[in-house]
Amino acid sequence: MATEVLLPKLGFSMNEGTLAEWLVADGEQAVEGQPLFALESDKSTNEVESPASGTLKILKQPGEVYEVGTVLAIIE
Repeated sequence: MATEVLLPKLGFSMNEGTLAEWLVADGEQAVEGQPLFALESDKSTNEVESPASGTLKILKQPGEVYEVGTVLAIIE
């Protein structure tokens, strides 16, 4: 079953964030609990952990601003 990787809300007032970089390449194996991508908000940069294990299919590219809840990738 596929798992959607969503842009998380890291702070109470956070509405959007910048996808800084993917730490796992497209088509590579993501491991649940391991860092998956870096997210920049107006206050900090954080590594976000993978919600599941499986093959990563990237849907959104780094350097862009996305709203909280945007599907960034799928793990199958």
